Amino acid sequence: MNRAEQPVDLAHLDRYTAVAIALDEEILLLFANQCRESLARLDEIAAGVVDAKAWRQATHTLKGAARGVGAFALGDAAAAAEKAGTERESALAALQRLKHDSAAVQIFIEQFLKTRV
Repeated sequence: MNRAEQPVDLAHLDRYTAVAIALDEEILLLFANQCRESLARLDEIAAGVVDAKAWRQATHTLKGAARGVGAFALGDAAAAAEKAGTERESALAALQRLKHDSAAVQIFIEQFLKTRV
């Protein structure tokens, strides 16, 4: 897998961390946790537990965090989910794409961290 195809663009992250590996690791761990929490929240919202405003806030937050660490496909999926709104079918489809892209990011982060140990 070349760098352009990776779920996280480490060169993008390195521009903010000055290639400080320990900082990269910490940021990626924090993002992985935030991502899991965001998806759990979106699951609740899609189940009808919360309102449309909560959906927009959760997807917008995930979009910004993903793009900040260089997880651009996940950020794009979150942007699409933000625009999709909470109409049941579109929200569920958007959530499935988010879960797919998130899984790729989570695996990438796990592998990245294993290579650093």
